[in-house]
Amino acid sequence: MDQATILIVDQVKIRRKKHLNIGILLFLITIAIIVVSIGLGKAEISIKDIISIIVGKITVNPNLYSHIKPYKVAIVWDIRLPRILIGVIVGTGLAVAGTVFQSLLMNPLADPYTIGVSTGAAFGASLIIYINLFLSNIQIPITPFAFLSAFITLILVLKIANREGIIKSSNLIIAGIIVSSILSAGISFLKNAAGEEVSAIIFWLMGSLASRTWTHVLISAPIILISVIICTYYSDDLNLLCLGEKDARSLGVNTNKMRKIFLIIGAIITAVCVSVSGIIGFIGLIIPHLLRFSVTSNNRVLIPLSGLLGGVILVLADNISRVLFAAEIPVGVLTTLLGGPFFIYIFIKKNKYIQ
Repeated sequence: MDQATILIVDQVKIRRKKHLNIGILLFLITIAIIVVSIGLGKAEISIKDIISIIVGKITVNPNLYSHIKPYKVAIVWDIRLPRILIGVIVGTGLAVAGTVFQSLLMNPLADPYTIGVSTGAAFGASLIIYINLFLSNIQIPITPFAFLSAFITLILVLKIANREGIIKSSNLIIAGIIVSSILSAGISFLKNAAGEEVSAIIFWLMGSLASRTWTHVLISAPIILISVIICTYYSDDLNLLCLGEKDARSLGVNTNKMRKIFLIIGAIITAVCVSVSGIIGFIGLIIPHLLRFSVTSNNRVLIPLSGLLGGVILVLADNISRVLFAAEIPVGVLTTLLGGPFFIYIFIKKNKYIQ
């Protein structure tokens, strides 16, 4: 092995070690953020009590938290922890979906909402909220219908974009815009029909982690985790797809098959996230850009790192929205307010770097 080859191998090892260290650091930060976030709020609860409650609940050992007041146990386990875990799950999902769509569509402005799946979920949720206004005895659950509506939207977009068995990125974006526009009109109609009760629809559309329960966590967590694993497993194929259709095919990639796999997985992630939290913007757009610019563009590394950072950022944003303001504001509003200027900053810095 010559000197140049040895140098390249050493550089690869150093780069891999750096990426691993960043991943471990982000994982530890995630754990720390979860614990600290549980302690934030009007009811002050110590870190020691939080750890005792969580460990006691997980190990089914009530003696570990028997000395803690019952209302504090309920706040930690039934209110704050599910909300924070949903923040991690949704942040992870949106960031990973954003990474996949930006690479797949070869569009730096693509995000989880590009192909209209989020609008489909929003329409389904808005429809159920509107129907629930007229029901007194029972309330139809929003989450499953939002997911179903998102999945139907995905099928419709794929049908429109499919030309002779081939799905092109440009066709997908156009189909997504068309379907999204139609569904947005439907949402506007429902808001108008809701009259004075329109606030219920508007609040959901703004995106919020409030009132999330363990049911939301247990349903969404496995789907997001499996989806992230699948995306990471096929990440080398995604890297080759970034080279373009012809180059990827020449390197042995079944481009049509892989495109469908990533589209379906990305859409499922988006549908799950939107169905449990509403529309939360900019997480799926900014996080991949930030890591591409500062760490790597290799999707095998980028996908898991984006997931970890996305979870951290969304939980931090939710902490700000529920703690720093007298009246809680939807976290989707805050991520958009903070994400817009931050994205402009990244865009300017990136252009300066290229020049």
